[in-house]
Amino acid sequence: MSTAPKTWKEWEKPLIELEEALGKLQELANRATGTERDRLLEKIKGFEKRRDRYLDTKYHNLSAWEEVLLARAEPRPYTLDYINALFRDFIELQGDRRHGPDNAILGGPAFFNGQRVMVVGHQKGRTISERTHRNFAMSRPEGYRKAIRLFEMADRFNLPVISFIDTPAADPSVESESRGISEAIAASMLSMFELRVPTIAVVIGEGGSGGAIGIGIGNKVLMMEHAIYSVIPPEGCAAILWRAPERGAEAADALRLTSRSALELGLADEIIPEPRGGAHRDPAVAAESVGAAIQMHLDQLCKMSPDALKQHRYERFRSVDGLREASPSDLPLGK
Repeated sequence: MSTAPKTWKEWEKPLIELEEALGKLQELANRATGTERDRLLEKIKGFEKRRDRYLDTKYHNLSAWEEVLLARAEPRPYTLDYINALFRDFIELQGDRRHGPDNAILGGPAFFNGQRVMVVGHQKGRTISERTHRNFAMSRPEGYRKAIRLFEMADRFNLPVISFIDTPAADPSVESESRGISEAIAASMLSMFELRVPTIAVVIGEGGSGGAIGIGIGNKVLMMEHAIYSVIPPEGCAAILWRAPERGAEAADALRLTSRSALELGLADEIIPEPRGGAHRDPAVAAESVGAAIQMHLDQLCKMSPDALKQHRYERFRSVDGLREASPSDLPLGK
């Protein structure tokens, strides 16, 4: 049985405890005076050096499973965090005009550096009530049909589309299946392929299964350094292959789901660097890096004609490298 940590909090526990101690020392220093204050400040500097060394060591060569834990970190910036940091006058539009609202995917028009765009993205929640409201970023069919409505609106009004991907997967419930979740995802993909405006997809956390690709057909696909992109969550893969979801860490290695692997395979066009210790440690710097990457690619894509953009998107996904038929030796099925 795997002994790998199961959550980000478990994996970063030593660092969390060190920073809690730092916070308590800072509170004491704020109340102290004279030599006592100087002594505490000197001690704080020592703790900060230990923290920085720990971060450098811990993040030097992360395993695939550790990247999964980071991509799922609760404090990590979500779509709304990037919208608030990078966009102005965002107006959320709701409803698919067929069934009802879906809160796992949000979207609407906004201004990005003075340019009108359409923003679409998965939204997770941090509190229990938020996660329930957002269905843990697992969209139902109406979410993808809402996205289609927004894509068509963007095409009609010549608005570049920027999508933020962060979902473990699409909603797998019986209700979603009965309302055509597979068809909705496929229709959303087709809608993005047919767009005659620039499209940029940014994987900011989890890029899981069809739930991710449903809004991920971009002329450019960018990934945050510690994001993941996979056909299935590691635990789901392990449950299918070995009937043992606790072996998710092993499955993560085989799935090649890190940003580095995605870049090598041609699934991603650029890796956006994150602050030391992950985007959640400095969301403002992370948002600045995301904004700069989007702007650079948007400037290039806006020079292309509508027909060229559509053809570029088609050829991009037809020419993905590294795809081949798996052999039995690729996965330890017998173990």
